[in-house]
Amino acid sequence: MKNFSIFVISIIVFGGLQSASAQESNLNRELEVTDEEKIMLFSGFIIAILAVFLFLARDVILRKKTSYDKENLESKKENTYEKYHSDWGDDYEELGKRRNTKDDKEFREAMNNDELPNYYDVIGVSKDATPEEIKKNFRELAKKTHPDKTKEDSEEEMAELNKAYEVLSDKELREKYDQYFKVS
Repeated sequence: MKNFSIFVISIIVFGGLQSASAQESNLNRELEVTDEEKIMLFSGFIIAILAVFLFLARDVILRKKTSYDKENLESKKENTYEKYHSDWGDDYEELGKRRNTKDDKEFREAMNNDELPNYYDVIGVSKDATPEEIKKNFRELAKKTHPDKTKEDSEEEMAELNKAYEVLSDKELREKYDQYFKVS
C-alpha cells in the first residue's frame, strides 16, 4: 500500500512540475496547458481519488465472509445482527491504552481485601524466576495435587495452582500482579 501511495504522489508531483515548467517558458505569463499535460493531471487526480476510495473501503473489500453473510435471514432485513455484532467498538478500544482492565480490577479488589495470595509461594519460586522455572515447578506441583492422582478433595488447591500459573506465565499479567502485590 505504501508503494502504491508513493507512486500516486510522484505522479501528482510530476504532473505539477510539468505544468509549472510550461508556465516558466511563456514570457507573457498566461497559463498554457497542453493536452498531454491535461491528460497527465486528470489521470493523476483520478488515481488519487481511486486511492482514497480504496483506502476508505479497505475494511469492506477485505472483510471475510461469514456463514451469516451467506444465508438469507430475517435479521439481515432488520439489521438486528449488525446492531448487536458491530465491531466499531473494537476500533475505539485500540485508540488508547485502557488502564482499568478486568485483571487490574480483580487484583486491586483482592489487594484491598487482603485476599491476594502470593502466587510465587503457591508455585514455589522466587520473584525473579524464569518462565521455564515457573512451568517446571507448576507441572511438578500439578502432578502431586491433581484430584485424579491423589484421589482426594484437592480441587481448590488445583484451582489456586492453575490461577497462579495463569498469572505468572503471562508476561503482562505478571507485571500487573507485581504492581499490585509488592513481593520482596
